Amino acid sequence: MEARHLRYALALAEHEHFGRAAGALGIAQPPLSKQIADLEREVGARLFERTRRGVFPTAAGTAFLARARRALDEITAASVDAARAARGETGRLRLGFIASALLEPLPDVLGRFGRERPDVRLELHEMASSRSTAALVAGGLDVAITLGPPRSIGAERLVSVPIGHDHLIAVVCDSHPYAGQPSVDAAQLRQQPLVVASGEDEPAVVAGLHALLGKDSPALSGATVARDMHTIIGLAACGVGVGLGPSRMLSAPRPGTWFCEVVPRTPLPDLVLSFAAQDRSPALNAFLDVIRGNCPDVGAALDHRLGARCGSRHGETR
Repeated sequence: MEARHLRYALALAEHEHFGRAAGALGIAQPPLSKQIADLEREVGARLFERTRRGVFPTAAGTAFLARARRALDEITAASVDAARAARGETGRLRLGFIASALLEPLPDVLGRFGRERPDVRLELHEMASSRSTAALVAGGLDVAITLGPPRSIGAERLVSVPIGHDHLIAVVCDSHPYAGQPSVDAAQLRQQPLVVASGEDEPAVVAGLHALLGKDSPALSGATVARDMHTIIGLAACGVGVGLGPSRMLSAPRPGTWFCEVVPRTPLPDLVLSFAAQDRSPALNAFLDVIRGNCPDVGAALDHRLGARCGSRHGETR
């Protein structure tokens, strides 16, 4: 039994005449009569009563047609759902990100993606770079936004592009001696209690701090460790110490705090977007298209890295 048999039976029930039903279906009457007879043999019951007044469903036919109509509706819905999924209009996207990405560029990107793809289920996870990289490599995430490119085992199977640049700044409470200064230098920072990111969670950031202050700096070994930049700002506001973090912190000012540039200027690892090179998910492709639309420079870098995977249909070249 095929979908066409169901359509034929429904058309015959509607037109109550083989000739009219065949005309509506765009086929000749003899093939329609044969298909209906074949259907009745397969079902094992007479579905239509042939009379001089017309062709009418039997009791068995009425029961069959009710199910047939629902079956065809489901087939149509399945085709629609499959087409939408293929276009990236439905599905799931799992995104891991560091907190600073919520300042830029994620707000605009997520807002646009939500408007354009409202039926894609977004699963958002704030995660340290090391954890999101591990989850991405293991298949637990579709996209990760990290500080610095992924460097763990399996990272060679990822496509990574920078989506933002940053440098180190300091934040202090407004009663701190450095409040009001435009900048602080490495020598000053070595004399202060510090608040920094975890070396386990953000190794690239801590490597930059070691380069600035010295690998064996007592200020770093005794620093208060914070989970994210919001905690760094909060602890600095409480007077715990000098918070050191990305210049994106300037987008999250808090009353009672003061930001200083760090001299010499210390670049931090780029904010990097990564995903599996083999991932052909339409939802991921749709997300990358939004990145292209919102961040043209990033889009150009994506197209350069992806090579043959241009536009909204991407292959697997890295």
